[in-house]
Amino acid sequence: MRLWLLVPVLTLAIAMPGFAQDADPQVKAFTTLFGLVKGFVTKAAEKVPEDVYSFQPTPDVRTFGKVVAHIADANYLMCSKVKGENSPVEMRAIEKTTTTRADILKALAESYAYCDAAVAALTTSTVADKADFFGMEQTKLSMLGFNLAHNYEHYGNMVTYMRMKNIVPPSSEPRPAPTSGSQPSN
Repeated sequence: MRLWLLVPVLTLAIAMPGFAQDADPQVKAFTTLFGLVKGFVTKAAEKVPEDVYSFQPTPDVRTFGKVVAHIADANYLMCSKVKGENSPVEMRAIEKTTTTRADILKALAESYAYCDAAVAALTTSTVADKADFFGMEQTKLSMLGFNLAHNYEHYGNMVTYMRMKNIVPPSSEPRPAPTSGSQPSN
């Protein structure tokens, strides 16, 4: 396993209440992180109105909608590698052909559902199984970790676009304080 992935996973494992009770802390920690970024990306994509989907800060960068579509394309590509399948979507097909907010949101949700299956199949005994990524042998966990990092990278783009349009991104929204005895949820 790559050290860059081990550090945040172990940090999260130590910080999570009740973590010792889980049979598979490495998979549980990854699943939690994946759920967090999935939630941020999905909520951001849902929060942004249709007219901002065509917002392009400069001619050299993607529009907001194309960033979201790119995330969907990459989810299929990377999770298909983990599943040992051919991607059900051609590379960059969503980004090239999907233009409306509704269709992009649908494609994003479907791509996350596809990845959910890959994440759900991850177990202690399969995290080190090999997956081919364009001729580079990787573990399933490192491939899913790369996808998680890619999602966060482009969530950062989404946040910048949202800030330019005076929209508060989901990760910056106020969260209610936990009640006594309750555990925070994502």
